[in-house]
Amino acid sequence: MSGVSDLPFRRLAWRFGAGLVVTEMVASRELAHNAPESWSRLQGADINPHMVQLAGREAYWMGEAARIAEANGADIIDINMGCPAKKVTGGYSGSALMRDPDHALTLVEATVNAVKVPVTLKMRLGWDENSLNAPEIALRAEAAGVKMIIVHGRTRMQFYEGRADWDAIARVRDAVSVPLVANGDVETREDAVEILRRSGADAVMAGRACQGRPWHAGWLASGAGPDTSEIPALVSEHYEAMLGHYGRDVGIRHARKHLGWYLDRFAPEASAAAKGEIMTSKDADFVSKSLFSVLSEALSAADSRQEAA
Repeated sequence: MSGVSDLPFRRLAWRFGAGLVVTEMVASRELAHNAPESWSRLQGADINPHMVQLAGREAYWMGEAARIAEANGADIIDINMGCPAKKVTGGYSGSALMRDPDHALTLVEATVNAVKVPVTLKMRLGWDENSLNAPEIALRAEAAGVKMIIVHGRTRMQFYEGRADWDAIARVRDAVSVPLVANGDVETREDAVEILRRSGADAVMAGRACQGRPWHAGWLASGAGPDTSEIPALVSEHYEAMLGHYGRDVGIRHARKHLGWYLDRFAPEASAAAKGEIMTSKDADFVSKSLFSVLSEALSAADSRQEAA
């Protein structure tokens, strides 16, 4: 998730039991040209295995970037053929590749042939309802050497609207023998059981459900997560980690979307003024203390209501 699953986020997810975490989308050409942001996204630190997702539209640069990622510690290379964002598909990357399977396969082959580590493929059901070609692309990708397929149960044109079609993922299951991961609208453990049943997949991937709760994938897997009383300190830890990762000034800006998700999820009744101060302040110490206070008060009140009920 570009702009979300950076290293501080992934470290929290990993610590709380996520079976596998994936970097933000790393632009292949930019990485090969030493763009600082791409190098930042490539970092894996102490996470093992380290899975790097590459995006691009040219076979040559995908191969080059895969070699660089492998040389810098990547244990798995994932190819992004699923991002629906206009700025990505407008550059003929992400899910736009599904419009031209022959071209897409040149990227797959270049990536697989460039490295010794496993290569996986993340995609959608197709570009639109008239081109549900995920099974065809998955079959060809498997023949090219891809070791795992991840499918989001929507087309690109659906973006994130409506409900993911878990049954449609089963058509990819019928086409390939490599491990299959199902993705889309998995919020609860019951959802995880059901998407596995209906898709025939081997594993589940959670994305947006983890926004504002990086530990959620681990909870889906095991049912274990932080106690309510631990959440304010975890949020503060996440905030400080982002400041350390990006530097204070940039980190304050990057963190705001995460703070918004935390506040919406755990302190929905907090005053607009309190939320506004947290979201707009450039004083990191003030933000950290205020956020801890607001979340502690909101979660304590929620626990009291639950006990009274």
